[in-house]
Amino acid sequence: MLLQTRRWRHWTSRLRINREEEATIMAPSRRKHADSCVIPGGFTVLSLKFDCDSVAQHKLFVKEHKVRAEKTSQRPLDRTLFVLNIPPYCPKHVINELFAQFGCVQSVELMDHPGSRPLLDAKLSKFFKPAQKQGFKVGYIVFEKPSSVSAAKSHPHSVPLLVSTEERPIRTGLEKWIHQYNSGFVQPDKLQEVVDSYMRDYDQKKEEEEQQKKKEEEQQQEDEDGWVKVTRGPRGAKARPHSEAANKRTLQKEIRKKKRKELMNFYSWQHKNTQKEHIAELRKKFEEDKQRIALLRAQRKFKPY
Repeated sequence: MLLQTRRWRHWTSRLRINREEEATIMAPSRRKHADSCVIPGGFTVLSLKFDCDSVAQHKLFVKEHKVRAEKTSQRPLDRTLFVLNIPPYCPKHVINELFAQFGCVQSVELMDHPGSRPLLDAKLSKFFKPAQKQGFKVGYIVFEKPSSVSAAKSHPHSVPLLVSTEERPIRTGLEKWIHQYNSGFVQPDKLQEVVDSYMRDYDQKKEEEEQQKKKEEEQQQEDEDGWVKVTRGPRGAKARPHSEAANKRTLQKEIRKKKRKELMNFYSWQHKNTQKEHIAELRKKFEEDKQRIALLRAQRKFKPY
């Protein structure tokens, strides 16, 4: 009996030790799973605070950008992070610095709605670009390494990201409005420089187009034997001269071909009407000729007095 009691105590103590070891091993993974908050749709929730003294928190929803239809070098599928619910007080440079802690950021793109951005002229000045709408944005953050996307998704939900710090203060309220009002004024000399540079580029582009057009017209001119030198067009298109005279000749040729294909006087009543019109035309011409002959005779009559 004493031996059985000792064995029972030994096995219970051994079982207790194994359970404690298992709890210590499983604790980090459970804690890690509890720190990261994943919602339906594959989005990970990140907390955002304006500064360290703020009580309220804002939520960002991030996930890896994977769109098969969109194959562009600006948004590589393995290095792009898609972000929703970006507040208006977070411009591009703030988003860049917030996510730079997960890895080196290559580019940041903020938009009003998800999708591809319409193509704009890269040389266009900020004075001529359309004004951006104020409101919540969606963002595409491109990192230099794919591991940065995983690091951003695994960031603990309990550790919020700070927008405004001592090194990076963000203007709010009256100070922000005053700054926007002052920055809204455009210096005339800077604006004149931008306009002059744009007009120089525009004139140069027009001149190059005129020279190219003249060169093509010279190549498409007919030689003495009536031959036209035809340049090679794009693949799959019929090569033909692009001069104005050649286009007119082609159009007249098509009109003549169309007239030959038309069926004239297909019905009997059409043929009768055509004959009637032709006879009426002949009679009218005969009367006009009679009047002309009578007038000529009257002019030739000799009048001595």
